[in-house]
Amino acid sequence: MATRESLKTIASEVIDKASTDLNELSQEIWKNPELNFNEHHAHKVLTDFLEKYGFDVERHYLLDTAFRATYGGSSGGGLNVCVICEYDALPDIGHACGHNLIAECGAGAGLGIKAALEAAGKPLGRVTVLGTPAEEGGGGKVHLIDGGAFKDIDLAMMCHPMERDINTPSPPALAMIEFYVTFYGKAAHASYAPWEGINALDAAIMFYQNMSVMRQQLKPTWRVHGVITNGGAKPNIIPEKTEVCFYLRTPTSMELEDLKTKTITCAEGAAKSTGCKLEYKFESLMLNLINNKTLAELFAENAKTFGVKFMSKKEEEKLAANGSTDMGNVTYEVPGIHPFFGLQTDIACHTREFTDATGSMEAQEPTLTNAKCLAMTAIDVLCRGEEFMKQIRQEFKEDLKMNKSC
Repeated sequence: MATRESLKTIASEVIDKASTDLNELSQEIWKNPELNFNEHHAHKVLTDFLEKYGFDVERHYLLDTAFRATYGGSSGGGLNVCVICEYDALPDIGHACGHNLIAECGAGAGLGIKAALEAAGKPLGRVTVLGTPAEEGGGGKVHLIDGGAFKDIDLAMMCHPMERDINTPSPPALAMIEFYVTFYGKAAHASYAPWEGINALDAAIMFYQNMSVMRQQLKPTWRVHGVITNGGAKPNIIPEKTEVCFYLRTPTSMELEDLKTKTITCAEGAAKSTGCKLEYKFESLMLNLINNKTLAELFAENAKTFGVKFMSKKEEEKLAANGSTDMGNVTYEVPGIHPFFGLQTDIACHTREFTDATGSMEAQEPTLTNAKCLAMTAIDVLCRGEEFMKQIRQEFKEDLKMNKSC
């Protein structure tokens, strides 16, 4: 009978053996960046890869560019551990958030867990590799949650690349919601008869300024940032319609409600002061990330066997005002973790320099190491079984209760 440690060794060896294929997979995604809900090439190469390695693949799962690849046991048999792939890119600057590496890491972890299940000598459970599109706007995981994708999953994990030395098993991520507002005025010739117009661009600018002025009274951990997406048609026409988008972020979803109210007031004030009408909506709620303590500790223990050095608690505190992810929503459904791992660059993500880093050969070693750590963490849980999973679920329930009361 295989031991837990021997299964971890097998998982790591299989990931190493597939390293060339995994790098080619990552490069295919990196060289062909696709925006949210349009990741057709990434969907194809990932599903072909997983099918080649023996997974039962469901293409176009609930969403056109989502997929589910499974191995082990029949439905309802044993624990089902999930590793997540992301693969959408950013406009103009490509894979500046490293989703090609997230996809590679998830696929690699899936291979390792599958190998452990095959070598165990007894049924241990199942592994699901879930392909989730549209993390960079669109909330792909939220749509998958709504479709029931996590109903039969016991835990979910993924890893995210960051700049050098940003290694942590349990990083924070803020709750976030997108705010869209349209201001309606009245068109007029801007030189011949401007007094006949109502300037919707003035309303958009006033709203933007209202939000900027409001920052002084916001909590240090809150974030607001936006752009004017439509400022009018031509300079000689008083704009009759303008559009603005803002992202609102807070450490918890409860705090987000306060910020939403303040934002609406800023928009309504701008409309009233310029004589415009307005319409607004909120979209794509991302909840704050809840990292399960036990899973994070297991991940850290496994990572240390590869010499990974994690940030100190003091260093982690500097990450308090970070980004947001729809993985946060997943961690309100099932226990999960979302570790960060550092690449060989000092430049932060969402930059062209970070795009270069995610496509470099230097990114492979930390990506494959984290794939192994995810696989080994899954093996820890699968080998310890349902009784151990009860401890994780109890932590999850307590974390949910605390976060919903904040």
